[in-house]
Amino acid sequence: MATAGVAVLAAALSACSGGSGSSGADKAAEKPKISVNLSGQQAKAGGPVEVKLADGKLKDVTVADAKGAKLPGKLSKNGTSWTSERKAAPGTAYQVEATTDKGGSAKHSFKTAAPDKVNKVTLAPGKNTTVGIAQPLSITFDNPVRNKAEVEKHLKVTTSNNTEGSWGWIKNYDGKDRVDWRPKEYWKSGTKVKLDARLNGIDSGGDDWFVRDYATNFTIGKSQVVKVNLDSKTATLIRDGKTLKSLPMSAGTPGGDKASWGGTSVLMSKEGTINMRSETVGLGDAYDKMVDYSMRLTWSGMYAHAAPWNASYFGNTNHSSGCVGMSDGDAGWLYGQAQIGDPFEVTGSGSKGVPDPGNGYGEWNISWSDWQAKSAVK
Repeated sequence: MATAGVAVLAAALSACSGGSGSSGADKAAEKPKISVNLSGQQAKAGGPVEVKLADGKLKDVTVADAKGAKLPGKLSKNGTSWTSERKAAPGTAYQVEATTDKGGSAKHSFKTAAPDKVNKVTLAPGKNTTVGIAQPLSITFDNPVRNKAEVEKHLKVTTSNNTEGSWGWIKNYDGKDRVDWRPKEYWKSGTKVKLDARLNGIDSGGDDWFVRDYATNFTIGKSQVVKVNLDSKTATLIRDGKTLKSLPMSAGTPGGDKASWGGTSVLMSKEGTINMRSETVGLGDAYDKMVDYSMRLTWSGMYAHAAPWNASYFGNTNHSSGCVGMSDGDAGWLYGQAQIGDPFEVTGSGSKGVPDPGNGYGEWNISWSDWQAKSAVK
């Protein structure tokens, strides 16, 4: 029997009896009355599943979807109710099984309404990767996130050494919502990091639902920094506090759109040989080249790479279209040594400021207190 959206279940008890028609057998045959807050084929998603027993105590409750994935939950102290810790996901069929301390059992099924829209995410870095000491944990959302605090509460970061860090909400370079978890200071080499994004059943706002959980894990590799000095025109790789090699280079031409970004950028990807065209970064028809040993530092097109056509400027003049250019040999050496997630710290005069947090991983240019303020959970 279902009333007011609550399904009332009756399950018969069975028992062995030494005699027929005894009062003990009749008592054992009583039907426990169990109610579930969700019923039918269009049940509302986004809330917990609640199971209640009218008389007696519940012993165990299981709520599982068609694939066997269970919603964890807890019994009340008096044993008369059970509530799931996770929320019912949209477009999902669930089977409820409840047993009482008297041996009674009941089953109930329901299906939640399908979502109007599904929100998906892109995670960085990928699973089982090794990255540099400046790599944040980054989540980019396909659709806008209006319930930022609710979403953030379901993102759990675990580190092997209790690294202090914070989530911060920013706009990705393409305008999409993004949330990054950045440590207070650069990671320590060897740190193991795990993300459990328990988003299944969470409404991101505007009827955009998450319909699955996400996870990733990575390890922090060598402790190294590339220091780019615009005044000395050098790029220096430092590992464990010791200089490995200082390379002559030529960065962006000061005083306009061709100037390099200053501050700290993070090596996003090692793209090898790629075609670089000036019109893609708003510089007209200045260049169209195949470029070797390309290492991306920002979404807006700043790279470190080989630039043999600029050889006369290495070590003496910044005269590129914004990138950090080196000889083939030096760029190849740095390409081989660098890790995704290594910080490139650009100092000296002639830069065009620091990149926005969403232009690559520019959050290292924000103070720790300002970064913490970007968390939606206060």
